[in-house]
Amino acid sequence: MNLLALEPERLLGAVRALLAAKGIASPAEIAERIAATDAASPAQGARMVAIAWTDPEFRALMLADGTRAAESLAIPMRGAPPLGVLENTPDLHHLVVCTLCSCYPRAVLGYPPFWYKSAAYRARAVRDPRGLIAEWGTTLPPATKIRVVDSTADYRWMVLPLRPAGTENWPADRLATLVRETDMIGVTLVATPGDHALNSFASPRPQA
Repeated sequence: MNLLALEPERLLGAVRALLAAKGIASPAEIAERIAATDAASPAQGARMVAIAWTDPEFRALMLADGTRAAESLAIPMRGAPPLGVLENTPDLHHLVVCTLCSCYPRAVLGYPPFWYKSAAYRARAVRDPRGLIAEWGTTLPPATKIRVVDSTADYRWMVLPLRPAGTENWPADRLATLVRETDMIGVTLVATPGDHALNSFASPRPQA
């Protein structure tokens, strides 16, 4: 038996037992948090966006209280900071950044991409947001304002992007395949059908 391989399991078991003994977290609560972490993915946020595009009542709830909207879809939010949702319009585009570290709505977007945590992204998002998103191929009309929003330990943000043209009769499950992680941060726009491979959730890298 490999004791070195077993040691982390014993340590984890001891920590869980101690948490339970002190009444901090029961085994069921720990299992619930592990399940929530495993389920966290940009696909959760994409599902929320797609339903908001097709259901006016859900859209209103999502913009008023992102946490309640997520929970209504059985997305676990307990213990997470409140979730705010920023709606893009033809006149206003939102870009999310955490200027201090890497605060991110993990329950609905999964783990933050490497570039989101970088000092370069955090600095340029504030100093030159239009130039930054242009490196991702995102060009907005000059009249469209860009609002940079700081995600913090107390409040997390995601973007409700504009619905692309040509999807008027699409159901929510098909619409969700168009929405990428970067669209829900604000560095990209949801592409029209056929402009990119669907549902890859890959984070494109800015040009050097």
